[in-house]
Amino acid sequence: MSIDDLTIKEARELAALFGGAVAPQRDDSAWEIGKVYLIRTVTMIDTGKLVGITPQELILEDAAWIADTGRFSDALENATFGEVEPFPNGKVILGRGAIIDAVQIKLSPRSKK
Repeated sequence: MSIDDLTIKEARELAALFGGAVAPQRDDSAWEIGKVYLIRTVTMIDTGKLVGITPQELILEDAAWIADTGRFSDALENATFGEVEPFPNGKVILGRGAIIDAVQIKLSPRSKK
């Protein structure tokens, strides 16, 4: 077989095999870009607006570490928490492998409490 005889599909497969450009992966999960989430991980609770998704990570802005949720169901309903430690402005990256569960909330707290 000559390189001149390759189909486009075969050329793409070869490019992918050798690290060439590959079509972006589609994320069919329930995550919604632009929504605010409370995310429980194996070690902590974070809140923030979801601005990006990769196969291994979630990227948040306006993020905070929630040290104390207070009454959990009230925290989810009203986005009020017992103790809040905001991250500095910018992006926060969470490893998807550490996530236990997540839920959309009304807003991401940004004031220390």
